[in-house]
Amino acid sequence: MREVRLRRVEVDFGACALAVLVCLLLLADAAVAGNIFTYIDEEGVTHFSNIPNDARYMPVILRTPYPKAPSRVPSYRGYDGLILLNARANDVPPALVKAVIAAESMFDSEAVSHAGAQGLMQLMPETARALGVNDPFRPDENVRGGTEYLRAMLDRYGDFSRALAAYNAGPTAVDRHHGVPPYRETRDYVRRVLTYYRHYDSDFGR
Repeated sequence: MREVRLRRVEVDFGACALAVLVCLLLLADAAVAGNIFTYIDEEGVTHFSNIPNDARYMPVILRTPYPKAPSRVPSYRGYDGLILLNARANDVPPALVKAVIAAESMFDSEAVSHAGAQGLMQLMPETARALGVNDPFRPDENVRGGTEYLRAMLDRYGDFSRALAAYNAGPTAVDRHHGVPPYRETRDYVRRVLTYYRHYDSDFGR
């Protein structure tokens, strides 16, 4: 399979378009066993290949970025100290940070989405760079950067629902629709995070 390059034009639908592209590539190359690799270059062009001949390539983990919410809220306390530290530094409720992590990666620090979002809080490479995150797979760096970005969205919109929608779909989509965009994925995401948030509130006391 030759390298395929795709320039993302519309951020709001980038994840869906890239997921479809990867599926098509896999079907076209079904006779050849192997992995699909991707990276986003400095011009915002997304590259796909089954031959990782560039050090920037990372394997694509084919999974649903936002799976159906489990019947029970995921329970994990391993990152609570890290979450509390960064939440206090950015004046963000720690339960909200934990809820975003649960919804984004299910506490998997090595998670990679179809669109290339990475780590616990699923930071896109360009966002990670802007936040000074050198290694998005390091929990300490990822949670710091993700919490700072969440704080920025809260400052911009002033309420949880719109801030979470912007975290999921991008602030451009929230601005264009003057609120939570009418995307099923985004609305499900906002509801899920808020449900997790109410549950995790007791993890951090008062």
